[in-house]
Amino acid sequence: MNHKAPDYRLVVNGQDITPKVNGRLIDLTVSTKRGDEADTLSITLSDHDGALEIPPKGAEIQVAFGWRGQPLEEKGLFTVDDASFSGPPDVISISARAADMRGDLPTRKTRSWHQTNVGDLVATIADNHSLEPVIGSALAGRTIEHLDQTDESDLNLVTRLAEQHDAIATVKSGRLLFLPKGQAETVSGQAMPLITITPGDGDGYNYSEKDRDNYTGVVAYYNDLDAGEQKPVQAGTDERTKRLRGTYANQQEANAAAVAELNRIKRGEAEFSITLATGRPDIGPEFRMRVQGLKRQINEREWVVVSVAHSVSDSGLVSSLEAETGNG
Repeated sequence: MNHKAPDYRLVVNGQDITPKVNGRLIDLTVSTKRGDEADTLSITLSDHDGALEIPPKGAEIQVAFGWRGQPLEEKGLFTVDDASFSGPPDVISISARAADMRGDLPTRKTRSWHQTNVGDLVATIADNHSLEPVIGSALAGRTIEHLDQTDESDLNLVTRLAEQHDAIATVKSGRLLFLPKGQAETVSGQAMPLITITPGDGDGYNYSEKDRDNYTGVVAYYNDLDAGEQKPVQAGTDERTKRLRGTYANQQEANAAAVAELNRIKRGEAEFSITLATGRPDIGPEFRMRVQGLKRQINEREWVVVSVAHSVSDSGLVSSLEAETGNG
């Protein structure tokens, strides 16, 4: 019987420490969520003979893992936030965050944006931080008549803008991503990979449904300056509508807000999670997922992965997936 063995590579400050770590790895977990939350890395190593050094805060760790005999999946560059030593038994524990989310992005600033669009604003911020902008075509042309950035970081600004447009704003591998949430599409509009899961793939799974008030439509209001009055726009149907608070500057912004809220309502109707006994290090947020062999309510839906935690040790590799219903 062939037994798949995990494989990994750890490079600290440019030095490959994998040979020194082999046989000592208790756990290595990379957690990834869509949105502005940085990818995180945690490592626990056995130091039974005292041969390991505690990495300094700020050290950079490059991580890749997968299965022996197959190409490893690169998981990026992480910067150490915390390292500790405890015992007995003696272990070294390391916590790190994706290096892309550090630097000047969290620095607060004050400025205003006038007569622009989503694509130009995101591209400008990306350029300010030497990042490559990757912007969904459906979002790029949406107008922004006026937007104030008051004592607010660029990271918080793009996150706030993403919430208004039901988008994902995050930094990955030197790129500032601004993409539609729950669409399970690449920036070029191509469908994200579709994975199929069966009960035999998992060590455990969970399904739950949420009550989102069963709204069928959303209404938002905007100021029509020519008519001198507020006017409504609606997304969805009017059987049971939700009215958004506040008034938007123009019809396009109101419509974008209504569509974004309706998508949020639809997307959160149900949640599904599963831990894959044989890990899939290629899976990431926004992957599409189908399930076979469980309840009808699970099998009939197409799911969108929202968070992934890959855990590696010297003896195994598992992947824990959390998914929700897509926009449909």
